[in-house]
Amino acid sequence: MPGGRLSTEDRQLIAAGLAEGLGYAEIGRRLGRPASTIMREVTRNGGPDDYGADQAQEATRHRARRQKQAQPPAPPVPDGGHGRDPRAVQDFTESFTALLVQQGLPRMEARVLACLYITDSGALTAADLVQRLRVSPASISHAVAFLEQQGMLRRERVPGARRERYVADDEIWLRSILAALQMNGALAAASRRGAEILGVTTPAGARFGSSAKLLLLVDKAFRQVMEEWQQSQAERARPEAPPGA
Repeated sequence: MPGGRLSTEDRQLIAAGLAEGLGYAEIGRRLGRPASTIMREVTRNGGPDDYGADQAQEATRHRARRQKQAQPPAPPVPDGGHGRDPRAVQDFTESFTALLVQQGLPRMEARVLACLYITDSGALTAADLVQRLRVSPASISHAVAFLEQQGMLRRERVPGARRERYVADDEIWLRSILAALQMNGALAAASRRGAEILGVTTPAGARFGSSAKLLLLVDKAFRQVMEEWQQSQAERARPEAPPGA
């Protein structure tokens, strides 16, 4: 039933929808479920290309058996007195993690980033992450190293202590876009070079030339967007002038 656990029939309909090439939102509408539920189900059971109803059903039973034998549930994430619904926060965290995985992040790295990003401070120590995610310190260390290399978090010292904490700040996506633009620029340069070598009047050369133009337009558009965003952030940070000033 809607809102309950997925049944074998639900999973068969999901598999059929994927085979038809339907998106998560359309499959969710057919089942009366949120798109995030479908995305989470498919992501944790092989992805769109390898999802199978029988395998997903058996994997779910296996996970349920493991959970019964697992450690007590992790302590609830403090909400800072904002009165948030813990279940809603947990559901969102799972769907956000699944989205990050779908975008290409390894699952453990996605879990760490989501855990950091939903906190009001945006900062947690390694011990905090181990406690909240119920994983080993080594898993956190590897995930943090990867995310730091990608510019998706940074380290800082805990004031008055020797420990470090990991921070996901407001510029995480800005740094990610900048990294993507660097790759975009390299592809544009290579495409221009390909057009020159192959000949701009040949089909192959024209293909490279067209790609270079598109990549340069993307670069220009993104840089304009980043400038506007940085300007808006600067205006927000500027103190307001007192009345009558």
